[in-house]
Amino acid sequence: MARLREFDEQKALDAAMHVFWEKGFEATSLSDLTSKMGIQRPSIYSAFGDKKELFEAALRKYTQFHASNVRARLQKKSSVKEAFRSYFESIVTEEYEERPNRGCFCLNTMVELAPHDAKFEILTREHQMYLSAIFQETIERGIRSGELENVTNALALAQTLVVSLIGLTVMMKSRPDRSFMNNSIELTLSLLK
Repeated sequence: MARLREFDEQKALDAAMHVFWEKGFEATSLSDLTSKMGIQRPSIYSAFGDKKELFEAALRKYTQFHASNVRARLQKKSSVKEAFRSYFESIVTEEYEERPNRGCFCLNTMVELAPHDAKFEILTREHQMYLSAIFQETIERGIRSGELENVTNALALAQTLVVSLIGLTVMMKSRPDRSFMNNSIELTLSLLK
């Protein structure tokens, strides 16, 4: 008879996600994980596999949460332009306020692992595609409502906004002057005509 798990797997995964998000894959030790997850190594291996499999599960949890959060934030406002403005400005505000500045877990992974690990290259690229699809849906909503001009390529505009978002998020790691970021956001959002 299989033994029941004596811990909440989702809470443990959430704890692992936060450790990896803060420290990255390489800098996170199994001791860090067991301490924060509140379980021992055999339980980690039994529930999640090795460290890389646990990292992948944590990244997948994060990207699902992040994509649904972005979609909800963009749908919250009836004005598409205001929705994008609010979202982009919140990235800057949140990153200035957050200590330590963790950035985006997916982007951190893109920088740390994607260049030399095909699985994480694919996973981070998939997240970029999800964000592009969410942005495209929002742009098309603005076109249908008449708020935005009928652009010839809503997908290309969405992808451009994703590139800007990624750049913005990475730049925030160095806490640039606020006016630098505000000017960049203004120019980026001017693409939404």
